[in-house]
Amino acid sequence: MRLKSIAAGLCLTLASSAALAQTADVPKRVAKAMEKVKPSDIRSHIAYLADDKLLGRKPGTPGYQMAVDYVTDQFKKLNVQPAGENGTYLQTVRVRTAFTDPNATMQLSADTAGTEDLIYGKDFILFPNAAEKQVEVDAPLVFAGFGISAPDLNYDDYANIDAKGKVVVILRSAPESFPSTVASYSMDMQTILNTAAANGAVGVLLGSMNPKSGLPDFSTRGMSSVMGADGQVAASRSHHEDVKLMGMLHYNTLQKLMAGAGLDLQQVASTIKSGKAASAILPFSIKGSFSNRFEDIETYNVVGKIEGSDPVLKNEYVVHSAHLDHVGVGRPIDGDSIYNGAHDNASGVASLLEIAHVYANVKKKPKRSILIVMVTAEEMGLLGSAYFAKFPTVPAAQMVANVNTDMPTLIAPLLSVVPLGAAHSSLQEEVKQASNYLGLDVEEDPEPEQNRFVRSDQYSFVVQGVPALHIKYGNKTSDGKNNLDETVKVWREKYYHKPQDNFEGGIFDFDAAKKYVQLNFLIGYLVAQDEERPSWNQGDFFGTRFGGKE
Repeated sequence: MRLKSIAAGLCLTLASSAALAQTADVPKRVAKAMEKVKPSDIRSHIAYLADDKLLGRKPGTPGYQMAVDYVTDQFKKLNVQPAGENGTYLQTVRVRTAFTDPNATMQLSADTAGTEDLIYGKDFILFPNAAEKQVEVDAPLVFAGFGISAPDLNYDDYANIDAKGKVVVILRSAPESFPSTVASYSMDMQTILNTAAANGAVGVLLGSMNPKSGLPDFSTRGMSSVMGADGQVAASRSHHEDVKLMGMLHYNTLQKLMAGAGLDLQQVASTIKSGKAASAILPFSIKGSFSNRFEDIETYNVVGKIEGSDPVLKNEYVVHSAHLDHVGVGRPIDGDSIYNGAHDNASGVASLLEIAHVYANVKKKPKRSILIVMVTAEEMGLLGSAYFAKFPTVPAAQMVANVNTDMPTLIAPLLSVVPLGAAHSSLQEEVKQASNYLGLDVEEDPEPEQNRFVRSDQYSFVVQGVPALHIKYGNKTSDGKNNLDETVKVWREKYYHKPQDNFEGGIFDFDAAKKYVQLNFLIGYLVAQDEERPSWNQGDFFGTRFGGKE
């Protein structure tokens, strides 16, 4: 398949579905249940979950446990059945945060010019390794462009190099012709590591293209992974067992490596950005050595089930997800150090609780069963959802779709929506039918540069082959200016991941929240009612890679 046809297909999919999809045929009993969604109930859920006494709902803290207890109590009141481990609502998630010892060393050896000791924090940094306390790597270097292998898109950085046993140096970006969701996937660290490992590399070094940019310090902030009961890494966005060393190079170090191979860094960057691979052997080897320290906690996903009514299809599941955690207590801003996460993501949790409430008011349930999953450690790298999607508490093959809710940012009337990810599968039809029913327009992503498709929990389901989507606000406004993204950008600057994302003094449109609940409920309900399970679109990039569909 040609790149232009893929890009055009993604751009036109929603437009074509607008012409073809019909308004949802909603039974009266379901319509009545949807109307019972109360903005005041959504408000109450957010007020509790974003209260200071929960101290920002950081996993592993008493505040997060209070959130877990609140959700399980709500599930019981709504007759949502436990669907976690051992007959409970809980799935244990073991999170390890690893830190690199700042005494890490890296020695650069040139084929002709001897050796040079690089300075940690100035010339390079190394990401921690969650599986090994001590790591030693001695290997040649090779430049592997963006680290992308996508021959179906006529682009492959590994096609003309031998990366086996080597450390690959890459630039973290993608060809400009890649569609936004494909580019986001290609730049995801797990994709980069998986591709490097598949080509035999033992290490990955990300080169900085900004000469003024410093390097992050993983000796203080760490990186997190989910550990299995066997002590091995079970889920991570930044680890692969065969890639022992991962790090970053300062711009000056990167430029030195490229110059040593007779390459102009800016010219190479421009070449690969245009879609032409420019991988090359680098006349250097590195010897890296570092140790890691670990901090381990136990936290929980909360999983509830609404059993379907069809004797066969009830064994399949539509998954509604939202992350329950936030970032806890941190650096004070304007005298406040509690990062309450009212919008991010108490609002999403409140939405799922109200979806469960709608089902409680529907006597005859849909054909398929519904899972309501509140995942942990999203803010630590989508860890709770990655673990659940990979090791679900129901048979993995029976999860047919995921409808995720993360910070819908409901601060103005909801007149249009952006269904991130829906254009890759048949879920776009349910989105359009439900949106038509509720009088909502469906739009394309107004901010593709935000890479939101891979930044929230729906992505964890996608990489396990489950069609998934995440409904965000659209741009339509009542004054006809249709520039809601500008309002949201201003809001984000003041509130996002700051203590100011609080319930008290926060900006909320609870009528918009009601409509958002109704929309997400109806999308899931329509999927649960359909005799056919959702499918990836023919030839879709993600379906081909993860869904086994050609």
